[in-house]
Amino acid sequence: MIRVGNAPCSWGVLEFDLPPAQVPAAQVLDEMTAAGYAATELGDWGFLPTEPHALADAVGRRGLALAGAFVPVALARVDAQTDGIKRAVRTARLLADAGFRDAFIVLSDDNATVPHRTARAGRITAADGLDADQWDEFASRTSAIAAAVGEDTGLRTVFHHHCAGYVETPEEIDALLSRTDPSLVGLCLDTGHSMFGGGDPLVAIAKHAARIWHVHFKDCAHDIAQRARSEGWDYHTAVGHGIFCELGRGMVAFAEVRDALRLQNYDGWIIVEQDVLPGLGSPAASAARNRDFLRRLGL
Repeated sequence: MIRVGNAPCSWGVLEFDLPPAQVPAAQVLDEMTAAGYAATELGDWGFLPTEPHALADAVGRRGLALAGAFVPVALARVDAQTDGIKRAVRTARLLADAGFRDAFIVLSDDNATVPHRTARAGRITAADGLDADQWDEFASRTSAIAAAVGEDTGLRTVFHHHCAGYVETPEEIDALLSRTDPSLVGLCLDTGHSMFGGGDPLVAIAKHAARIWHVHFKDCAHDIAQRARSEGWDYHTAVGHGIFCELGRGMVAFAEVRDALRLQNYDGWIIVEQDVLPGLGSPAASAARNRDFLRRLGL
């Protein structure tokens, strides 16, 4: 049975080096619950409680589950592995000790920290990417972090492809998955990042179904994507213009994605994400409309 949650990034709680969101965590969780979601993700470290009992109470007393936690690591850098393991294991221990042992570590590149990739998000070519040796090292660090998380806590790790990082295009997703153990590293399929990154979530599901352990539902506004590409916007400019619009208002064929997931017997979480910059948008109203949209799809 597919279950539906939301994430703090829909309220402007983003992992980037931006001004902090002004919405208190309690308000975010209350608004998620009121809109009818069944789970949250952790958000930035420190947004939700970092003490296990407090986290379990904050989430559990609202009837929510905690489905995952995003951990960005600059995996293309030689010095990234040690700190990445430390932070991923710290996060996994928090989830496990709070009782959320089915949650995923959602590992990703440290997105929007490499100026060239941030500037060219949505129009990446092979010349912008890693070479074969760099991919081997990137994948090795990914695997080492996933292995450490599993050995220490028993939690599983999925990799989140993401625009403005080194795993954005379909070819880059293929490069990482082909170099990692299918039993160790899963894929967090993000529908909006797939579209803006030049892919198609339906193709990704057909190609990588066995690796898809976690799903983010995000839409991608067609007109904003076209402007971002034609005018050479960087990633943050595209987000600020609303490239990740409310579900059903962009390019993603969600009914077809739903059918494709069901055909593959997917029974994990769908986490709604509508990234907004801190202070922008109408998160509670958007969350309610997004939940209504998914209800009309039978989710």
